[in-house]
Amino acid sequence: MNVFLRAATIYHPTSEYHLQKQNILIEEGRISYIGTDEKEADTTIEADDLWVSAGWLDLFALGGEPGLEHKEDLQSLAAAAAAGGFTEIVCLPNLDPVVQTKSAVNYIRSRSQQLPVTIHPAGAITTDTEGKELTEMIDLEHAGAVAFTDGIHPVQGAEVMVKALQYLQLFDGLLMNRAENTRLTAFGQMHEGIASTMLGMKGIPALAEETIVARDLQLLAYTGGKLHFSLVSTKAAIESIRKAKADGLQVTCDVASYQAAFTDETIAPFDTNYKVNPPFRSAADADAIKQGLADGTIDAIVSGHQPHDTESKKLEFDLAEFGIINLETAFAVANQTLTDVVPLETLLEKLTIAPRRILQLPQPELTIGKEANLTIFDPKQTWIYEESTSRSKGVNSPFFGKELTGKVIGIIHKGQLVLHQSIS
Repeated sequence: MNVFLRAATIYHPTSEYHLQKQNILIEEGRISYIGTDEKEADTTIEADDLWVSAGWLDLFALGGEPGLEHKEDLQSLAAAAAAGGFTEIVCLPNLDPVVQTKSAVNYIRSRSQQLPVTIHPAGAITTDTEGKELTEMIDLEHAGAVAFTDGIHPVQGAEVMVKALQYLQLFDGLLMNRAENTRLTAFGQMHEGIASTMLGMKGIPALAEETIVARDLQLLAYTGGKLHFSLVSTKAAIESIRKAKADGLQVTCDVASYQAAFTDETIAPFDTNYKVNPPFRSAADADAIKQGLADGTIDAIVSGHQPHDTESKKLEFDLAEFGIINLETAFAVANQTLTDVVPLETLLEKLTIAPRRILQLPQPELTIGKEANLTIFDPKQTWIYEESTSRSKGVNSPFFGKELTGKVIGIIHKGQLVLHQSIS
């Protein structure tokens, strides 16, 4: 496989070619040339505004295999990720069975070995993600789990959080938690505010996120260790994390790329494709997300990918499952909705460098002789995301039929070239 990228703007802050337009030749999966000369190759890639960066890494994606293959399997998960420009993703443990044993970690690693996308398994913090008994996290880490989280199930017990934070320090492990007080969100359907009142729906208050963020930060200050908040969504939560960072705590956080795309007042009423958790919140919260990304309080951008089948989504709003598919649209949505405040370079940093720094994974090098782990894209190209061509098995996206700006052209990883139009 020989691939020639013509006049590509390189995003790689440690490279001597950073933000320069260069021709790049990849031969047999390795970068063999960077410069201005023309080279012959099996495949030549060019675009009006061609960019290339280290492959993007997603910290929050829900699969389905094993046990829930009707929603997503590893092959469809990898295809959706590749179409969205991700060469690596962290797969949440909320499968059937839950990823809480060495064999479960090994299953995901072995089954995805030949896929063009590296799927990093996250191990469960507690048995069956029920928030009670800790799993054997040392064994899971030795098997290859890159972080520990109960995924879509927030850890509720303070005593569990304390024990987990202390336990993980034995091997410098990372605890990831989605901040939500589930007693405050019981039966909630959308953000608590004027819109929920007008629609007559039970609200999900911002307080439910903010109280858990405050609690977990206090626990982190007490225990030490490393803590990462997944899918932050409220202004006060972001402000708390900003202060904790200033105080020297080892805390990081991410936000779903779609979180600022809508507010509770702009979503289509009763359309279950807009039903996510945390929900689309107020305009003030959306502004705080942009500011948090711009000033570095929010470290990473994630897809928040949660696939569902028709039976889980196409029914009454209060009965439908939370979540949308977003692997294929994550970059375009962020590029289209955030760049009024957050520059493209900052978005790329939060898709490439920051996620690997959080997980303590090596940063891909864009250097001659190195193995290619690259995402190729055009930030100005427009395209329409169609349900008929979606690679995910999930049917739940508010972006179907919408024109988006910023298109992934393909990825190169594990010696494989995957072009967007060729993904099946």
